[in-house]
Amino acid sequence: MALSALCLALFAGNSMAAGEPLSYDSPWMFGDWGGTRSALIDDGVDFQLNYTMEAASNWGGGYHSSTTARYSDQWAFGVNLDLEKLLNWQDTEFQMTITNRDGQNLSDQVADPRTGTLSSVQEVYGRGQTWRLTQFWLRKGFFDDTLDVKAGRVTVGEDFDNFDSKFQNLAFGSGQAGNWRGDHWYNWPVSQWGGRVKLNLTPDVFLQVGFYNQNPYNYARGDGFRLEFNPTQGNLVPVELGWKPTLGADKLPGNYRIGYYYSSVNDNVYDSWRNDGFHNTKHAYGGYILAQQQLTSQGGSADRGLTLTLQAVMNDHRTSKTDNYQAIALTWKGPFDARPEDEIGVGAARIHVNSDYTRMLRAENRANGEVDYHSPTYLPIQEGAEYNYEVYYNVHVTNWLQLRPNLQYVSAPGAVSKVDNAFVGGLSANLSF
Repeated sequence: MALSALCLALFAGNSMAAGEPLSYDSPWMFGDWGGTRSALIDDGVDFQLNYTMEAASNWGGGYHSSTTARYSDQWAFGVNLDLEKLLNWQDTEFQMTITNRDGQNLSDQVADPRTGTLSSVQEVYGRGQTWRLTQFWLRKGFFDDTLDVKAGRVTVGEDFDNFDSKFQNLAFGSGQAGNWRGDHWYNWPVSQWGGRVKLNLTPDVFLQVGFYNQNPYNYARGDGFRLEFNPTQGNLVPVELGWKPTLGADKLPGNYRIGYYYSSVNDNVYDSWRNDGFHNTKHAYGGYILAQQQLTSQGGSADRGLTLTLQAVMNDHRTSKTDNYQAIALTWKGPFDARPEDEIGVGAARIHVNSDYTRMLRAENRANGEVDYHSPTYLPIQEGAEYNYEVYYNVHVTNWLQLRPNLQYVSAPGAVSKVDNAFVGGLSANLSF
């Protein structure tokens, strides 16, 4: 589909009017519907239809060293209603989004299938290949947007620990706190009943608190439209302080966030495991830091330039399999004058396994009399860290189509020392219809 869209875009060229289908300048592949779509947006109704695909091929190494490839994708069907325009409700909007994920995951071939990787070479894969009601929320601003409230079916990562990313590897995207505590913090496309209250202390500084109900129907495959509160297991409460400055004469944008989360769900404590199971439970908690700053501009414009992103997550040792994570990434928007909207990105990430979890695996193997790694019931020892690296080039083909070839390297997949490092080639695309 992405390659077909590329051929259509190249065939159409730049000569078509911006509102026509396949026009380079149109934000939508199908055009402006004769001006109807822009008129609807002006009236407060914005329809969204987007497609994302990610292909990945194992070029060497990994658990299954033979060359193979996998393809995964996501459809997103949405509508945003500006209720100030439609109903004269000041500073109010409604969003509904339905998603569908499908395909297969190359990480299942790269890592030992008994453990899987810690990250994923195809971030769009996961959370059940199924249809979901991903967003169904109402947002309202009060007191000249000093106070902002959102509630409904929401995803945690759309508000907390949030930024834009074009990396295909999961370890470099937004909402990393949820990636390494995914049993409580649910990122897109998994939604849950909840909301957040945001206080804009200044135009650049904000403080927000969220409250999210947790039950097993939130993430189970085939339950994407089960909206019950019961059986409630507990609640997740994140707190975040953010600063979004524009620095210097060129007003270079930044995105700085520090946050903490607490979950009231009872989790097994890894160091309490004995021969017959766990003997203690505790509540989970953790924190995260996001620091993103554009460092340079080109021609006095912040539309092009180099951006640095630093991320870190710390989880409690008692209940979390991954206790800490760090990542660094550099992106360069508009590296060439002839391609001012293209982008280059390079990143490195470290995901560390909790030593208490490692000791638990060893204790279980001893209890089961397992010593042979090749035994199907042996629990592979996950110890130390998995490292992920990626470099990509994002081609801005048109305003409605972007293609990103990328190269990835996964060291110690799943943090299992017996699995070879893997070299992966990828291709992702985003289309807006």
